Amino acid sequence: MRYKGAIVWLTGIISALCLFFLSFTWKANAVREDAIAYATSKDGKLDPAKKTRYIDSLWKQPVYLGFTLQDVTTYALHKGLDLEGGFSAVLEVSPVEILRALSGKSNDPNFEKALASASKLQATSTKPFNEIFFEEFAKVAPNQRLATIFANSVNRDKLNSGSTDAQVKKVVNSEIDGAVDRVYKIIQARIDKFGVANPNIQRLPGTNRIQVELPGVDNPERARKLLAGAAKLEFVEVAEINEWGQGLNTLGEYLATEEKAKKVSVATATTASTDTSKSSLAGQLAAPKTAKKDTAKADTTAGAALTKLFLPLDNQGRSWGVMRKDTARVNELFRRPEVKMMFPSNLTFVWYAKGIPSTTGDEIIQLEAIKKTENQPAPLEGDVIVDATNDYDQNQRPEVTMVMNGTGARIWKNLTAASIGKRVAIVLDNYVYSAPVINGEIPNGRSSISGSFTIEEAKDLANVLKAGKLPAPTRIVEDAFIGPSLGQEAINQGYLSMAIGLGLVIIFMIGYYGNPGWMANAALMFNVFFIAGITVQIQAALTLPGIAGIVLTLGMAVDANVLINERIREELHRGVGLLEAVKLGYEKALSAILDGNITTIMIGVILIIFGSGSVKGFGVTLCIGLVTSVFTAVFVSHVLVDWMVQRKIAAGKEKEVTFETFISKDLFKGMNFDFIGKRKYSYWFSWGLIAAGIVVLIAQGGFNLGVDFKGGRSYVVEFNKPVDATNIKEALKDDFEEKGVEVKTFNGPTKMKVTTSYLVEDESAAANQKVRTALEKGLTQFADAKPVILSESKVGATIADDILTQSFVSIAYALIAIFIYILIRFRKWQYSLGSVIALLHDTLVVLGMVGIARIFGLDLEVDQIFIAAVLTVIGYSINDTVVVFDRIREEIGVDADMSNKELLIQTINTSINHTMSRTVMTATTVFLVVSVLLFFGGEILRGFSFAMFIGVVFGAYSSIFVAAPIVIDLGTGKKKAVAPAANPSK
Repeated sequence: MRYKGAIVWLTGIISALCLFFLSFTWKANAVREDAIAYATSKDGKLDPAKKTRYIDSLWKQPVYLGFTLQDVTTYALHKGLDLEGGFSAVLEVSPVEILRALSGKSNDPNFEKALASASKLQATSTKPFNEIFFEEFAKVAPNQRLATIFANSVNRDKLNSGSTDAQVKKVVNSEIDGAVDRVYKIIQARIDKFGVANPNIQRLPGTNRIQVELPGVDNPERARKLLAGAAKLEFVEVAEINEWGQGLNTLGEYLATEEKAKKVSVATATTASTDTSKSSLAGQLAAPKTAKKDTAKADTTAGAALTKLFLPLDNQGRSWGVMRKDTARVNELFRRPEVKMMFPSNLTFVWYAKGIPSTTGDEIIQLEAIKKTENQPAPLEGDVIVDATNDYDQNQRPEVTMVMNGTGARIWKNLTAASIGKRVAIVLDNYVYSAPVINGEIPNGRSSISGSFTIEEAKDLANVLKAGKLPAPTRIVEDAFIGPSLGQEAINQGYLSMAIGLGLVIIFMIGYYGNPGWMANAALMFNVFFIAGITVQIQAALTLPGIAGIVLTLGMAVDANVLINERIREELHRGVGLLEAVKLGYEKALSAILDGNITTIMIGVILIIFGSGSVKGFGVTLCIGLVTSVFTAVFVSHVLVDWMVQRKIAAGKEKEVTFETFISKDLFKGMNFDFIGKRKYSYWFSWGLIAAGIVVLIAQGGFNLGVDFKGGRSYVVEFNKPVDATNIKEALKDDFEEKGVEVKTFNGPTKMKVTTSYLVEDESAAANQKVRTALEKGLTQFADAKPVILSESKVGATIADDILTQSFVSIAYALIAIFIYILIRFRKWQYSLGSVIALLHDTLVVLGMVGIARIFGLDLEVDQIFIAAVLTVIGYSINDTVVVFDRIREEIGVDADMSNKELLIQTINTSINHTMSRTVMTATTVFLVVSVLLFFGGEILRGFSFAMFIGVVFGAYSSIFVAAPIVIDLGTGKKKAVAPAANPSK
């Protein structure tokens, strides 16, 4: 084998990198376990605050190979919410309100008509809202320029009455995009302060939506308020140290006294436990002496006690900060009534948004006192900001310029006149972003903020100021909360599926191929290791569908080994020498392996682009697994098989290497079936089955769409004993005001999934609480079964329509992409169209079988994960079809005359017979792992597993009985007599 040394070295390097990155997961888990042990009391109760303090204390400290805990956590394996538990949401920034604000609250009837029309069309269009609005405005008012709407005081620095429509569109598009970006940054800043490990925040491309995932969050209401609350921008005068420094000294004495009390308590406990030989009188005399000594010491160390917690940031003690790990303790201190009394009542202490690096590796967070009480309105708020930009001053230093409206300018003039020489803090969501010194009265509302900014900091501050410029309200259009117990259950099901699937594949390969099967299994183990390592390296989140993708990849990875081993067997049957047979087997199988995996990777890419959350995770692991499976099957296994063969030859045991066992020796040998001649029977069967499925679905009223396709709310409720789904449904009807409600078992009789359309159009936080209250009220009838809500999710009607549209679009894109790829690779449109018809056949069969399965009591939801399975079926089926087509191409060449049906029929029959062993063996391995998912993957993967279960069977069937025969019927010329199929054994 050529390049054997390079492959061995590359495998070693990849293995070392995977091991290195996987070690971060081990370390992160070890620290988490230590934190839990530290925060768990003797009676077994966990103190979450104590656990957080432990992790915070190490967050910026080196804990592993010079990496801080923050680095270790970043590089560790990230688990998706379905495994970790937590809260996720999709927020939408309302473009309608932004347009209204940019128009200066215009009442123009044409403007209102265009907005209303665009709002209706948005539900069925993939275009951005602003583009739809521009088109509708042109229809409603073809002779009216956009400047009549948008050239106003709000945009006076950018537009005027003479601005063209193109200029207006550019400004509006920029402002909408900027508003979404500002909301994104504000949400990001809030989450950073929320204390969530490994949050995932991303803008959804082509939309005004932001996706947020918060692993480990156990309070969904708090998370919703955090995400949906309006940004609060304030300008408040800073209280200097001379106004509150005495309180800080008093706090130092308070901390010293507290420290002394703890020492006395420890000393007393120690004396009581170690000095039991002394009389009680001696013990009583000893304790006061210790206390008196400690008190005297405490009186002289108030400053030391203070600086253990608070750090002066300058030599004069005018600015103070706290190590990040101690901020939680300081917050707790300032909540104490006795501490509040030490400081002026008109002050509030707030933190700076950005930390200051320290020599210890941790960050120092500056503390600032501002002149307002907690619930008191600020003198000036952000709604007066008209514009804010980052620029350079006359000395080419970054600065920020802000412009206020008339009302704001008047208030700002008075505020700055009264604050000359003083600082005014710019506070967003109770965090200080800047506190510039006022150098003089500012009369016109235009201010410049300069300082030691970097360009990035100036941009951030400009974004903060612009947060108050436009009302860009956000609404949560989709959210989900998964409790930790449900997440752990998903982990157990996923790992069990993976272990059983891997075990079955290993047994199958050994049983069918003997010793070469061991080499294939060794390559498979490398594959699993590489998938895990690369998933960690690219910081992708592992989800339950992602685990399903790994399990599925195990079955599909064997496909390459099967192709190679079958090719080697063919060469050995032809009398080729062992070493040469191995070489030819790998060479001849390579084309089909690449074509099959590339087409399936295309499906994975489509899932990543159009999917979200767990579906995207499935696409990522599928793509990673397919790439690594090609490397391990084509290169790693080649090295291993060469090593095995050469070792046997050197030992004189060449005949022991057979690539078959007693099971496979004569299986499919000499097969000579006329598949093409029987194609009409397969046509009747296929389209009859599809027609039956369609009829059944129509009779049933269509698919049982999941919440993500139809909108609504769903809850998983656990009981401490089995309950009846019908009784629960009846109990909930009245509370849900007779709106649609479905109840079905979820992973056993003690868990129920409740889905309702009650208040589906109302996306407010109040509606969430109202629906949950209605659920809890209905469940009071089952109080003896102790119902507990484990998870909840909501999908708004608007985003449900978008998700449904995207799902069908993704299927269409998959079929188009495969058509083009097959056309490029095989150069005949007949192959492309035959492939697409076969794939459409498989898709329709899977969808039709959903209705047929419902007759037998298996009621499956059609949701995003189900559509992901349909797309995977397309990828798997084309993999099978490509192998047949590849053999046809090998037999007759790419430039064969497609009108010569006699030649085509003979060649296709021969090719199908030759590849039958591979087709059946690949289908069997994938069928095994899919069966494992169906029976052990749990309720979340039930629809996915069923779709794959049916898809594997009919994917193999269609590659033989649909795709190849259709190529014949798409050709031209008269049909000639069918020549006898060649005997593959010759």
